[in-house]
Amino acid sequence: MLVHLSIRNLAVVESVDVTFHQGFHVLTGETGAGKSIIIDALGFIAGGRGSADLIRYGCDKAEIEASFDLVAAHPVWNTLEGLGIHADPSEALIIRREISATGKSISRINGQMVNLSMLRDIGDQLINIHGQHEHQTLLRPERHLHLLDAFGSEILAPLKANYQATYSSFVKVEKEWNELQKSSQQTFQMLDMYRYQIDEIAAAKLKVGEDELLGEEKVKLSHSEKMMDSISGAYELLNGSQGLEAVAKAISKFEDIAEYDSKGIQPILEQLQSAYYQLEDASFALRNYRDGIEVNPGRLDEVQDRLDFISTLKRKYGDSIDRILAYYDQIKQETDTLENKDEILEKLRDKREKLLAQLLEEGEALSHARRRCAEELAIQIEAELKDLQMGRTSLKVKFGRLEDPSGVEWKGQRIRLSRQGLDTAEFLISPNPGEPLRPLGKIASGGELSRMMLALKSIFARHDEVPVLIFDEVDTGVSGRAAQSIAEKLYKLSATCQVFSITHLPQVACMADNQYLIEKTVQDGRTMTQVEALTEEGRVKELARMLGGVEITEKTLHHAQEMLGMARDQKA
Repeated sequence: MLVHLSIRNLAVVESVDVTFHQGFHVLTGETGAGKSIIIDALGFIAGGRGSADLIRYGCDKAEIEASFDLVAAHPVWNTLEGLGIHADPSEALIIRREISATGKSISRINGQMVNLSMLRDIGDQLINIHGQHEHQTLLRPERHLHLLDAFGSEILAPLKANYQATYSSFVKVEKEWNELQKSSQQTFQMLDMYRYQIDEIAAAKLKVGEDELLGEEKVKLSHSEKMMDSISGAYELLNGSQGLEAVAKAISKFEDIAEYDSKGIQPILEQLQSAYYQLEDASFALRNYRDGIEVNPGRLDEVQDRLDFISTLKRKYGDSIDRILAYYDQIKQETDTLENKDEILEKLRDKREKLLAQLLEEGEALSHARRRCAEELAIQIEAELKDLQMGRTSLKVKFGRLEDPSGVEWKGQRIRLSRQGLDTAEFLISPNPGEPLRPLGKIASGGELSRMMLALKSIFARHDEVPVLIFDEVDTGVSGRAAQSIAEKLYKLSATCQVFSITHLPQVACMADNQYLIEKTVQDGRTMTQVEALTEEGRVKELARMLGGVEITEKTLHHAQEMLGMARDQKA
């Protein structure tokens, strides 16, 4: 669960530190007090994109830090380990986010810096936020299939994974087949060009690194006469009277007097002897190198011609011999494909037909499984809606195919295959007995959509392991008994996870285990938002304000106390 939240310099929040507990929490306060800023802060902790516009005026950065207490079996620990983040399940998990005035963001998990994608991977397993606009997704039929698949993931995920693997293979083969078919008009032109290029490159008999070796040889040949003169001169100096002969005479003189002062003379003598042998070796090396120098203008012309030819090939086929040879292999393969086009087309056609048959079979299996899951989802949604004062509502998931005149034929129908399967799905409801089932957008009110989304969240909460569930005014558009039902549903939901709700309804607020008042104040000419954990007395006053508006009377206070007492009895 979320244990502690700290916010610094975010919008109108200067500094807020608030501690949370197990169960159902409500955030209440006047409109515009800053309740949604608390939700925004948790959204940033979960990996939401930050904006410099949200930084408090006059500040360099906003800082948000959240501490979570999670059971050792929670899957987030494995995710953290996979990301290379050290975390001990016996200790708190701490997430920190900083958003600078330049718009840059820095995120840390247990002190280790992470990027936004990594933070989002972790946040998705910790916090689920239902915003005020989210129920509008229910009006989009294309989202209904996703909701169904999420509900039946245990059954559907393996079938969907098999289908998508086959779909990827099918798309790849079909693309190759279509491209090869379309190439018919250009085949002969391409073949002529490729054959010419293959012959030209093959005739060149290129070797990797050849241009570098030729370049080195060109330098030597270009300066061979100067090299011959210099090396010959050096050799003659070494073998002349002032070279090795002079060193030999110096050694002889030292040998004559070595016995008179062996300690002083012997080291010098050894140095001279060593120098003589090294000079002698150098002399032999110079002679051999001189004899190997080639003064050959004809060979220089050959090397230059070869380098020019290689340079021409580089301009045409690649900027190195490696790339020329790689291009050679590529066009040889393409030439083989074009020359054997009919045979390859036949193989691709057979492969495509087999993959298509497999894909349709797997898609049909996925469809059947979806229909079974849809029946169970409809039963569970109707049960949840009954608790939310929509007991007479009927729901059904309507399935269809993606019709496409240019698609594949399947059971007498032309359909388009998609990565999600063969199906379309749409939720149809009938709020009242005797009325036909219709799309949500045509008959559902805002309050009904809110309750539909709460029903779905209640169902999904039993399937996933997200510990923190946040509702931002999920009770919009409802009142009376429906509002009380939403309050009871949120409270029941808090038995399996920590629930937060921003609300303006006293029926919802009184059912909470913990209530926080969000207030906007002015200090030293600056507006700031504060968060106060309410005591029992504070809750009575806040409920009375929610019931009566600005003026709090003895009647509204009494009514608020009565509501809290009834809520305690109901929860007990």
